[in-house]
Amino acid sequence: MPLIPEEPQIHEKAQGPRATPASGRTAPTPRPVPGPRPAAPPRPGRPGPVRPAPPAQRASRDTAAAQPGPAGPATPAAPQIQLIPATPDGALDAAEEAVDLLLDSGRTPGDVLVITTGEPHPWAAHELSFGDAAYWAQHDAGDDVFYADAAVADRAVSRAVVVVALNGGPEAAAATALTVAHSRAGALLIVCGDPQRINSVLGAGV
Repeated sequence: MPLIPEEPQIHEKAQGPRATPASGRTAPTPRPVPGPRPAAPPRPGRPGPVRPAPPAQRASRDTAAAQPGPAGPATPAAPQIQLIPATPDGALDAAEEAVDLLLDSGRTPGDVLVITTGEPHPWAAHELSFGDAAYWAQHDAGDDVFYADAAVADRAVSRAVVVVALNGGPEAAAATALTVAHSRAGALLIVCGDPQRINSVLGAGV
């Protein structure tokens, strides 16, 4: 008779992984499959990542941003007015003290214009002795305090601070000085003189 081949014996080592762990050993915990990482939360105080807009949206947004809005009328702000009571004889000294305080507080000399209604300031009288051109050249340089008489103050350009010394002169000079000073003062108008006289001129439409 032909011999029947014996069935191969299956040894324990050839079997698959054990369903139960061996005695005294713990089966390893299967690790989870890593999925896509969630976006990190933004840090406090910092905006999160911004995705760029599609080209069509970006183009329309840029076009809208490039179009200027309706321009309203530019209305310059009125300067703040400060009154310093002083007699005609003491108005120039009061103006000088005001200038010193302005410079000590951080104002640059080129920010200040001083207008007188009576006797000119000694600096103006000294500079005018060299001629009208040299005097206004100092004004155009714009790097120092400029002193001007009320009669010629309308030639001065605007400055951040204008100081008016009502140190005499006719009433018309006071009105002219205050009108010019109010139009030339960018931030602050300081008037040294008789408060009643100042208020009467300012109330007349300055």
